[in-house]
Amino acid sequence: CNMLSNKSFLAVIPARGGSKRLPQKNRLPMGGRPLIQWTIDAALQSQYIDEIVVSSDDGELLGIAQTSGVVAQRRPDVLASDTASSADCASYVIDSLAAHYDYLVLLQPSSPFRVAEDIDNAIEQLVELQATAVISVTETEHSPLWVNTLPENHSLNGFMSSVVNGSRSQDLPTYYRLNGAIYIVETELFKHNKQFFQDQAYAYIMPQIRSVDIDTQLDLIYAESVYQYQLLSSN
Repeated sequence: CNMLSNKSFLAVIPARGGSKRLPQKNRLPMGGRPLIQWTIDAALQSQYIDEIVVSSDDGELLGIAQTSGVVAQRRPDVLASDTASSADCASYVIDSLAAHYDYLVLLQPSSPFRVAEDIDNAIEQLVELQATAVISVTETEHSPLWVNTLPENHSLNGFMSSVVNGSRSQDLPTYYRLNGAIYIVETELFKHNKQFFQDQAYAYIMPQIRSVDIDTQLDLIYAESVYQYQLLSSN
């Protein structure tokens, strides 16, 4: 029973065995633990999550889930392909459970530094704002105003917008991006339209250091350095 005892929360951790850009990504070691373990542990430490389901097509990942004491659900082959989204996977989990939960909390294993406190703060923000959804974001590493497409001949004509020309970077507006760490949504709404973005959705802002999202080998190298840095600075 928790502070928000009239609301129930189901955490779904979608973890495919394959990954095009970084093979076996979810079980690669990061900071001495398989990547997925970080997200399972954060979910277990949350004070509001009532049930945790790891959905995977991979025996080893399901084994890690079982050892951790969370529900390990083998997903059907149709959801194991590259085209299956996290939303498809969460949808399948919701439909397969007998129990009903008020909210779905989707936690992707590619965000190892998202902690239980982030999950709980996002849930508290959701309840406080009477939001239909809360999705985590972080400040962008680079302002999108510095970004543009290039024509075939790589000409820089019109590359910089007039807003940027002559401005100091600290005077430009702050931009945020999704960081992929936390998606919380009312289960009924989600079942209806399979989307995390609803009317009355709000952003939960996370610091960049906890927003590392692992998709590539370079991300993994960066995450490992962040981990070592945090170890050193906590001692």
